Amino acid sequence: MVASSTFKQELLLREYGINVHNLVKYILTLDDRAHRTRAAQLLVNLMARLNPSIGSVQDAQQKLWNHLFVMADGQLDVDAPFELSAMEYLNDKPQRVEIPTKVPKFKHYGKNVEALVQKVSEIENEDERRAGIIALGKLMKALYKAYNKDTVSDEVILSEMKILSQGKLNIELTGGETSTLFDVSPGIQQQKTYSQKEPQQQQHKHKKHGQHQQHRPKHKNQ
Repeated sequence: MVASSTFKQELLLREYGINVHNLVKYILTLDDRAHRTRAAQLLVNLMARLNPSIGSVQDAQQKLWNHLFVMADGQLDVDAPFELSAMEYLNDKPQRVEIPTKVPKFKHYGKNVEALVQKVSEIENEDERRAGIIALGKLMKALYKAYNKDTVSDEVILSEMKILSQGKLNIELTGGETSTLFDVSPGIQQQKTYSQKEPQQQQHKHKKHGQHQQHRPKHKNQ
């Protein structure tokens, strides 16, 4: 069963491409269940666009969700509209997907993120649109760091999001250059760890200073 599941994952990798698989890995890192569910739904919509032939298949949406579940190695914990099962996919025959010929505007995002940007741009509900922008920003920031091996500000991510959406997507960043709206949980944990260490370092510094004063030689009264 493990071998069959691994084989199907390899087929899905060829079917949807490495960028979709990276998006799946990113969704699994999200701590908030609601955010995971929203991101998963966006990704399923993207998969439907990448695999238009599946639209003619009965229960197409359920098959797409099962494809996503298999790519997540059965670890996807979301509020899906269907019961997720890897077994449902083991007898499916993956459909061939045409390889896009257009070059993406930003190599570190790829065409799949551009498709997600288009999908978020179509959201009319204000709250859902804001949530979609934040989820998209987190994804873009994670992909930027992975590709460039460097840090990046939320302002840069938002600027590139505006370019990809032709100015349709925008959000107010509180704090400007210090904004952390698009940060993912691991970064927050690192900040907490640093702030916890700092008082210990100060305590050690004061202790060392006290020892230095104790060893200071006393001067005789003249």
